[in-house]
Amino acid sequence: MASTFTKLLEPLAVGPLTLRNRVVMSALTRSRSVPTNVPNDLNLEYYAQRARGGAGLITTEGTLICQQGTEWQNAPGIWNQDQVAAWKKITDAVHAEGGVIFTQLWHLGRVSHPDAPEQKASGMPVYGPSSIAARGGKFRFLPGEPGYATPVALDDPSMLINMYRQAAINAKEAGFDGVELHAAGGHLVHQFLDSTSNKRTDAYGGSIENRARFGFEILKELVSIWGSKRVAVRLSPAGGYNDVGMPLQENIDTFRYFISQADDLDLGYICLVRYFPLLDPIFDGKRRATKHDVLETYRPCIKKSTLILNGDLTPEEANQLIAAKKIDAAAFGILWISHPDLAKRIEHGIPIDAKPDPKTFYGSGPQIPYEEQKKGYTDYPAAQL
Repeated sequence: MASTFTKLLEPLAVGPLTLRNRVVMSALTRSRSVPTNVPNDLNLEYYAQRARGGAGLITTEGTLICQQGTEWQNAPGIWNQDQVAAWKKITDAVHAEGGVIFTQLWHLGRVSHPDAPEQKASGMPVYGPSSIAARGGKFRFLPGEPGYATPVALDDPSMLINMYRQAAINAKEAGFDGVELHAAGGHLVHQFLDSTSNKRTDAYGGSIENRARFGFEILKELVSIWGSKRVAVRLSPAGGYNDVGMPLQENIDTFRYFISQADDLDLGYICLVRYFPLLDPIFDGKRRATKHDVLETYRPCIKKSTLILNGDLTPEEANQLIAAKKIDAAAFGILWISHPDLAKRIEHGIPIDAKPDPKTFYGSGPQIPYEEQKKGYTDYPAAQL
């Protein structure tokens, strides 16, 4: 059956790279880099399946720039040579299937936990822009399943900026095609941008320009390593998740400034995550996010970079938005979990009807036998073409 998704299936030039279509695989935390934080053969098969399934661009799960006590055990890192060597096997496998792969550089900031084994092993405190704890969180692998703790205010932001720089160098050695800065989801860069989590009085706090400085300095470091068209940024301006979000006008002004400044760097792409309820927690009986139309509000700020939209899209809607020139490509998340061949299904008109199992979205720790780690990860079948 011929596909009706002609625009979604068109190739897309992103700087020196040509994506075979506009069906992007979003970053998806899956917590399967057992037993610690080094990518393994199971991770390799997972990414190779999705490259084989026709993804135009794969963005890896959040990849830690340093050892951190995340809510998700066994998130992979890219701070040491064992990790670099393991990722190189994965990038080689993706390239062998004709794929393009960026790694998402990730620091959680205040939403790590000081009692998590990985945080303890790092010898570092949990850092945030200010000593303000996020509400929520549930560290299921720690006794009592605690929530988020109060972080230590980062004294010298350049220390972590340098870690991002080294991670970008490592990513190049690992054979990635580019890097995406994770500046969404209430994680570290987002925490600096947001005035409810950033109460600093130095050059990294206060005004919009100051709150944007941390993320912008990281982007400039990444560009210095990779060149602008192999650098990207992911943003979720509506906030909510991990207890971020400002009054509407301040929120809009902040993100319009940051997105315009990022676009001036002529990045490979800017990925905007639009509002959807799944990422909007309730505190004190109220939704936390600053709900607004992310695409319509910030599309005019993006003039040079490719725009990728993420957030509960269907292929039908994505095709329409591309046809209307409102976006350049669409990033899908959960659809890629249960359909390792999502792009090929779209191309061949095969139903997208596999039901994902939320219980297996995340791994359950290194004590789970290797064969069981595959469940809900690499065992969703590809369609017969």
